Amino acid sequence: MKTTLLLLAAFFITANAAGAATTDDVKWINQCVRDNKGDAAANVVLKYCTCMNNKMSDSETQSITQWEKTHVAERKACDREAGWK
Repeated sequence: MKTTLLLLAAFFITANAAGAATTDDVKWINQCVRDNKGDAAANVVLKYCTCMNNKMSDSETQSITQWEKTHVAERKACDREAGWK
């Protein structure tokens, strides 16, 4: 729970720098963070998930985890931006 709250706080700081975040954005990003938990440092996962969410259309119905499988270029760009190695 504490980690989730820290991730949410970090997301809002990141979102404020990048633009307004919606409740729906937070939901998708939090799901992505849960899906990728333990795969990289928490701050890297959060940056990656935020980047992927920002690349998706507001009308997208797939989760970030589903969407990334068919959007390789976007995934690679977010990997680099987040520092995922």
